[in-house]
This record gives sequence, structure tokens and C-alpha cells, in this order.
Amino acid sequence: MTTPDRLAAYLGRLRLDAAPAPDAEGLAHLQAAHRQAIAFENLDVRLGRPIQIDSESVFDKLVTRRRGGYCFEQNRLFSDMLAAIGLPNRPLLARVQLGLAPGTVTPRTHVLLLVDVAGTPWIADAGFGAAYCPPMPLTDGATGTTHDGARHRLRRVGLPGDLAGEWLLERAGPISATDERSAPHEDWQPQYSFHLAPVAQDDLEQCNHWTSTRACTRFLDLHIVSIALPGGFATMTDRALKVHRPESVETRTLADAADYHRVLSRLFGLTLDEIEVAALPLFAKA
Repeated sequence: MTTPDRLAAYLGRLRLDAAPAPDAEGLAHLQAAHRQAIAFENLDVRLGRPIQIDSESVFDKLVTRRRGGYCFEQNRLFSDMLAAIGLPNRPLLARVQLGLAPGTVTPRTHVLLLVDVAGTPWIADAGFGAAYCPPMPLTDGATGTTHDGARHRLRRVGLPGDLAGEWLLERAGPISATDERSAPHEDWQPQYSFHLAPVAQDDLEQCNHWTSTRACTRFLDLHIVSIALPGGFATMTDRALKVHRPESVETRTLADAADYHRVLSRLFGLTLDEIEVAALPLFAKA
């Protein structure tokens, strides 16, 4: 159970003076604040460190030590804090489909949350690193628009237990507000599919282990960082930086480890020190 002191520390990390109300508006407000304060990143994976996803570990890393993390860390923390403000929830596992050919069946390497908002099920996700995905009511055809100008849609596409998933989250919006795995057009594109089956902590541990150790996969091959911005989105893949804002899109290649360290701190709010940055494979092999 999350203590009042821990909730206060989390809200401070998000730069919020008080917890939002346990309703749909409060859910959306808290998720946006979380995603704008706590960067998505896989840098501990690249440093060869184990990824712990129990409540104690993720609170220490993401709140106390002011680091970021990927979905299994982000949504563990977000789940705990939603429960603390009166929004019961449970995890769901998803197959990421962004940028893949239709019909491709991927492993369940993403976790999102099913939230009870006054008796109505909603999905919420503070841990999708490729783009910002808003909370949405779990209703076939539900739509929403986010601060970066993208539209989102939920569709029920299968039956419970179908391999490809029962529900599909789609996005239509600028590719510059993603990590650019999307197709260049702005029509509806799949983000991930999921089903509503109960998920045990051991299921999450198993998926987290695969995601953080499987050779020749995205998180083992690339250095990935992203964060939502007010009205935009920033992403960094290895040395390629892209910042989407309402009035402009900035892209550039980071010069060296010192430049990378500055961007991590100033744009993404991450506290890796210079020694840790120099130890990343991106620079250690240079």
C-alpha cells in the first residue's frame, strides 16, 4: 500500500501541488503530468543492469533517484499511485504493432492498465514510449485527441482469447510526435492490441525479463529515451534527437557523450552522471 508520504513525493516529482480527483478528468491530468515529468528510457538495459519491477524498486528509481524507465516500471508506479488516489486498476498485457506489417503477431512486451473510474472501465498508459496514448473509456469506437495533435481510437477487433488480441488502440497524427516507427501518413495506424485476461505479477516478471534480456531486440540494440511535452513530444534514439512542438520540429544528431549528457538532463530531466553516460555502448565503443 502506498503511504501518504510516498504519494506526496510522487506528486512532487510530477510538479503537482495536490492529487487530482479520482475521476476521468483526474486520471487524464495525472497521466499527462506523469508522462511530462518522468522520461521513458531503457538506459539501464544498455548498461547491463537488471530491471526490477516491484513497487519498492520502481519508486526508488523513478521518484527517489529521478530516473526514468520503460513500460513495466512506469506503469507499476502509475498503478500504485492511481490506487492511492482512489482509482482501482489492474495490468493488461499488449502486443505492440506500431510500424509492423498487418497480421504480424508480436510477443506481449507491453503493459497498460485497466482502471475502474466510478464503475466504468478505462484504459490508461503512462509507459508507451513511442508516442503519447491518452486514457480512454473501454468502449468500441471511443476516440480522443491529445496535446500533440494526434487522434486516438479504440476498436474491438476480436474475441476474448484471440491470439491477435480483443482490443486495438490506433493513432492518427504527425509522425514527428512519435519515435518515427509509424508510417509517414496520418491515417489510422495500430499502436498495440490487448485482451482483458487477468495478469499475475509473475506474468509481468516473465515478460519484463524477456524484454530486457532478449538479444537482437529493440531495447537491447538501441538507446531509447522519450518524454511528452506540453503540446509536443521529444524522442532520442541513439544519437538522433527529435523534438516536436506546435510551432516547429527540431532534429539533430548529438555530437558526443557530453552533448548527450546535457540533453538527458535539460530536456528529459534524467540524472545519469557523466561516468554512466560514458559507459553506455553508444560511447564506450567509440
